[in-house]
Amino acid sequence: MKIAVMPNFGKLHALRTALECCDILNSLGIGVLAENRFKNEFEDKRFVTLGTAEEIAAECDIIIAIGGDGTILTASVQASANNKPLLGINTGRLGFMASMERDELESLVKLKTGDYCTEDRMMLDASLVRDGKTVSSHTALNDVVIARPYSKITDYEIFTDGIAVSSMRSDGMVFATPTGSTAYALSAGGPILEPETECIQLTPICPHSLFSRTMVFKSERVLEVRHYSDDDSVYFSVDGKFSCALTRDERLIIKKSEKKLRLIDIKGHSFFGAVNSKLMNPIK
Repeated sequence: MKIAVMPNFGKLHALRTALECCDILNSLGIGVLAENRFKNEFEDKRFVTLGTAEEIAAECDIIIAIGGDGTILTASVQASANNKPLLGINTGRLGFMASMERDELESLVKLKTGDYCTEDRMMLDASLVRDGKTVSSHTALNDVVIARPYSKITDYEIFTDGIAVSSMRSDGMVFATPTGSTAYALSAGGPILEPETECIQLTPICPHSLFSRTMVFKSERVLEVRHYSDDDSVYFSVDGKFSCALTRDERLIIKKSEKKLRLIDIKGHSFFGAVNSKLMNPIK
């Protein structure tokens, strides 16, 4: 058995947690993989095999992301591409998608015994279309956000099957998965959705209307976005990791991805327990 460790050493306690995690996995007879760029951090761990992110994701059986929710989002790219289950260990502030906290590493033994469950999380594909041709495509676990710099208001239209389903004047909009409903979409006023449901949530950002509200579409819907900015300064981002300009002559197509993320729940924490402990109570 091999496990790839993908940490974010920019997070407090992430380095110490990663080193402790490696020692525990090694003591269990599990092979440990890490990226080449962490060679110095793992210099004393001779048992750690180094490689590119693509190489270790393809070779491992499980991926462990150590950091916050952003770290899990980054690791989800390789996990979903290689159909590998992903375990999040939180060393950040919220860590809503993480199954473990940094003081719970004794539970790692369950990875060896198989005493854990996985949840399939829906993802979104965002495709940029120009002159009828797809010029780029990206996959999101949380959300696809469309907005202008400096919160400039813009007119948008959303279509499905060639029919306009919504038009709005707003700072932008968030297309979220159920997993992403507790991220930016929640801050923008959207509802919380159970993460194992399958749908596409559209939440406007600061709409200039008394009547603009979140819309929820069935997962089979293919949504098309157009904007009418006078200077083409509209951008879309994918999970906050990628940003690209969207001109008036281009369309953004949002649909359910064929990829899914298999997220490990190692301690049997319920989604609503996480909502109660991490969203309803103040962050310390």
